[in-house]
Amino acid sequence: MTTSATGTEGSAAHPCFAEALRELGLEDVVGRVRRFPDATRTAAEAAAAIGCELSEICKSLIFAADGEPVLVLMDGASRVDLDRVREELGAGRVTRAKADVVRETTGYAIGGVPPFGHRTRTRVLADRSLLDHPVVWAAAGTPYAVFPMPPKDLITHAGATLVDVREREA
Repeated sequence: MTTSATGTEGSAAHPCFAEALRELGLEDVVGRVRRFPDATRTAAEAAAAIGCELSEICKSLIFAADGEPVLVLMDGASRVDLDRVREELGAGRVTRAKADVVRETTGYAIGGVPPFGHRTRTRVLADRSLLDHPVVWAAAGTPYAVFPMPPKDLITHAGATLVDVREREA
């Protein structure tokens, strides 16, 4: 069973993310947030709960590029190619950020990081694969809540650069 609420009071979204939506003029999105009784921490869990394809999930992943946090938005069925991210950023080294860095940078825990509305401003890369769907689902600030949005709108609100950083199939 899912629930959603309108307004930021009692919203299914994390309060900080609901506030970020309101500040962006996206009050209507707050009402479309769906909360699930079981965690949607992974893309597979989210797709199963929503009843959508794995590739319709937008993962928000934090990496460290030469020690600086960078957010990569990737479809749920794909993996990020760190070499392609490194090349895109002109960085010497790219690694996955540790949990404390993710929380410090975004204000959210791994598994609930939304694509925008973070505590600090970071560079954002969005993989073109997100554009393969009319709507994608992303975390709404908790591992139990997601929201739908057209990928072009999501990329715009995230301030993302559109790139190809998905692992190539062998």
